[in-house]
Amino acid sequence: MSIFRAFDISASGMTAQRFRTDIIAENVANETTTRTQDGTPYRRKVVAFEEKRITDFSHVLDSVRESDKMIGNGVKVKAIGEDYSSDFIMKYDPSHPDADENGYVSYPNVNIVTEMTNMIDASRSYEANVTAFNAIKSMASQGLNVGSKG
Repeated sequence: MSIFRAFDISASGMTAQRFRTDIIAENVANETTTRTQDGTPYRRKVVAFEEKRITDFSHVLDSVRESDKMIGNGVKVKAIGEDYSSDFIMKYDPSHPDADENGYVSYPNVNIVTEMTNMIDASRSYEANVTAFNAIKSMASQGLNVGSKG
């Protein structure tokens, strides 16, 4: 595997996790947004990832037979979806301008505990990619120093 490909894989992971962190921050910022441009409460967003340049399985078998080991290609954002698996949070507040005829307001389906847990996960994944990147950088540096005196 090329050293630059290893850098690309780690960098793609860092980019993906940074993007995920941005989406989590957007969710937290809109925790109390009861009306968006379309008139509905903000709906929590989620990020889906996939491998870059997915290798066809038949090529995986061919590459193994040719002693060319399969390696990863990195990760990319597949989609940004909205969370329809959880309902809006209903709170009684008859004085709120978005209250329905019964006095209930629909708040976004954003749970701060879930978002903070996801933020920790994204942060640790980012840190793992930084650690891998630094290890690759160290190996490359040591490789350049092979044979030099000193």
